Amino acid sequence: MTVVTLGVHIVDVLARPVESIPAGQDTHLLEQIRITAAGAAAGTAVDLAKLGVQVASAGAVGDDELGDFLLMVMERHGVDVGGIVRKPGEQTAASILPIRPDGGRPSFHVPGANLGLSPADLDHGRVRAAGFLHLGGMDVTWGLHDPGFFALLDEARSGGTVVTMDLLSNMPDLVQGARVFLPHVDYFLPNEEQALMMSGAADAEEAAVKLLGEGPRGVLVTLGGEGSLVATAAGITRVPALDVPVVDTTGCGDAYCAGFIAGLAAGRDVLGAAGLGTAVAARVAGGLGSDAGLDGLDPSLL
Repeated sequence: MTVVTLGVHIVDVLARPVESIPAGQDTHLLEQIRITAAGAAAGTAVDLAKLGVQVASAGAVGDDELGDFLLMVMERHGVDVGGIVRKPGEQTAASILPIRPDGGRPSFHVPGANLGLSPADLDHGRVRAAGFLHLGGMDVTWGLHDPGFFALLDEARSGGTVVTMDLLSNMPDLVQGARVFLPHVDYFLPNEEQALMMSGAADAEEAAVKLLGEGPRGVLVTLGGEGSLVATAAGITRVPALDVPVVDTTGCGDAYCAGFIAGLAAGRDVLGAAGLGTAVAARVAGGLGSDAGLDGLDPSLL
């Protein structure tokens, strides 16, 4: 069953461990530098491919060398990139992430071609045919805040497509803007900060209940080291995090989404799929970058 990840595509350049930015022209020696495919669509797609799921990605990149790299690395990992358009004259989105010794990840970011993604860039037939459609970063893909795209989502769902969604930013106006998607998705997977911003609630449980009332079948709020909270019509369940040494938290949310979707695609129920998401996120947290620790992984063993 094919998964389509639709939305934000980013090139990440990561370095660790970074305790401070060197003054002047000074140089700090580091243990590791990586460059990866990342973002709420591209990173999730690569993780899904590494979990053995058939996955295609849709979005926009520039006609620059970063775009060349992003398409190359996604294809190398087994992602179908036929749905990614090149935007002439635009830069591919990119981030520089100096990873702190505790795994924290401040960032420098250029949003690039993601901002110009529109319904006209999409293969509507591929969207309708997807078994699962993951919307990654709808808070920053403003061109998809379009009644025609909402109608496409509803048409896909009526044909049996399961639609999941997560966000990219922690900017209140952008997060609130993505609220319009909730009636058109099956599962919403924000982090705690995003859930509180969007709902105006005082805590994660209240936020999940409020957001569940706006249309999704399930709301899964990731809580960092506290695990996640799963809210459905059957009630609220907390799924604990795994106790692992943390190297880098980059992409843990994307990994959780990938594990959750892979679990649903394999026939797990919502809680079972959330458990797989938790295990995949824990593997990623143990290495550098949004796809760390997933090579050769058999998800059935998690």
